[in-house]
Amino acid sequence: MENSGLILVAAGIIGAVAGYLIKNYQIQSSIRRQELEAGTIISQAKEEARELALQAKDLALELRQKAEADIERKRKELNREDDRLQKRRNELDQRTERQEQRDQELVKRQSSLDQQSKDLDERTKEIVDRLESVSTMTKEEARTVLMDEVEKEARADMARIIRQIETEAREEGEKKARKLVSLAIQRVASEHVSETTTSVVALPSDDMKGRIIGRNGRNIRSFEQAAGVDVVVDDTPEAVTISSFDSVRREVARRALEKLVLDGRIHPASIEKAVEKEAQEVEKVIVEAGEQAAYDSGVGNLHKEIIKVLGRLKFRTSYGQNQLHHAVETARIASVIASELGADVELAKAGGLLHDLGKALDHNVEGTHAAIGAELAKRYGVNPIVVNAIASHHHEAEQESVEAVIVEASDAISGARPGARRESLDQYIKRIKALEDLANSYDGVVQSYALQAGREVRIIVKPESIDDLQAARMARDIAKQIERTMQYPGQIKVTVLRETRAVEHAK
Repeated sequence: MENSGLILVAAGIIGAVAGYLIKNYQIQSSIRRQELEAGTIISQAKEEARELALQAKDLALELRQKAEADIERKRKELNREDDRLQKRRNELDQRTERQEQRDQELVKRQSSLDQQSKDLDERTKEIVDRLESVSTMTKEEARTVLMDEVEKEARADMARIIRQIETEAREEGEKKARKLVSLAIQRVASEHVSETTTSVVALPSDDMKGRIIGRNGRNIRSFEQAAGVDVVVDDTPEAVTISSFDSVRREVARRALEKLVLDGRIHPASIEKAVEKEAQEVEKVIVEAGEQAAYDSGVGNLHKEIIKVLGRLKFRTSYGQNQLHHAVETARIASVIASELGADVELAKAGGLLHDLGKALDHNVEGTHAAIGAELAKRYGVNPIVVNAIASHHHEAEQESVEAVIVEASDAISGARPGARRESLDQYIKRIKALEDLANSYDGVVQSYALQAGREVRIIVKPESIDDLQAARMARDIAKQIERTMQYPGQIKVTVLRETRAVEHAK
């Protein structure tokens, strides 16, 4: 029993020791595991710290690069601004120098005027002394003579100054205008098709003339009545002439007669049918021509009635110049000039294309073609600025915009350039004679000569009747009267010549 108790006690002690040892081992194992985990966490923290440090360095580098780029950009902007300021400073210095030069010139002119005034006073005093010593005139008579002398002197000075100012303005204006017009013509350079005002129909033989006339003239009467034209059958071999003030009727008649001649069956029924068919064809041609002209000019959104009337200009000529081609060319020239001057290109183009719109209707409506065209354009909702350009391109109305002036100039350029227009010999002779008669109607004119195919008129005046100032005024008055009373292509230069000759003979 005692041995069993001892064994149990020993077993208990051994178990307690073993339990203690196991517990101690578990504690040591837990401590080592926690130390390992702590080491891992510390390593990860160090790694993350290194990564954060690298990121911070990269971010700092990037911010530094951006800051340096910003500084460089601002430095360049400051340099550019400094260059602009320096350039502006130089321009201001140049302007100041020019202003000082102008001031000096004004001072010189003022000195010259003062000297002239002083000379005039001395001359006046000299004239008064001379009059008092050699004349028995009264004071009032002497004053009258003196005023006449002073007036002549002042007129001479005034005429000289006017000529100087006009010469300077003309030179500067011509220089700029030449550059602008040459640029416009260079960009637009186009050809013109010159058409006559009468239509000639070729015949296969002279026998066809009898068939056109018909028995007792019934065929030709039917044709004239259906087409509204006059048919001239004369001695011209293998041809007949169609005459009508309406160019569209004349075209319809020409086409119809050509079809009848080609078909060979000419009688009243076939004539009416042919005329009616060709009238429809010509209407289509008119619409197509108007649409093509609007497309070529770059002008859109036009009413179909405007397009139709515009297309009628295809069969209208003026001094041999086809009016539809003239309208398209005017629109193109106006476009170039407007773009160079900074004006509204679209309005200028529309005004150039439609400026002669009234010529398609002026045979049937009273009034000038400018007024008729403006009224038609206004009726169909065309822009008011374009309407004014149409109405004022011959100065029949007040020009209200720079586009109206551009349209007038473009019309003159298109019509005045060499080869654009021509006229018959009779019309040319009448125009030349009318030009010289108009100049000769002024008092003080000795003789006048129309030169350069009527584009210049030179007028010789009596020097004792017309002074320099009156000569300049006469040139302007004659130019204005020519504009008001005459029809002519292009422009006419008016030159008034005044010459004084002093002749003495040595004996």
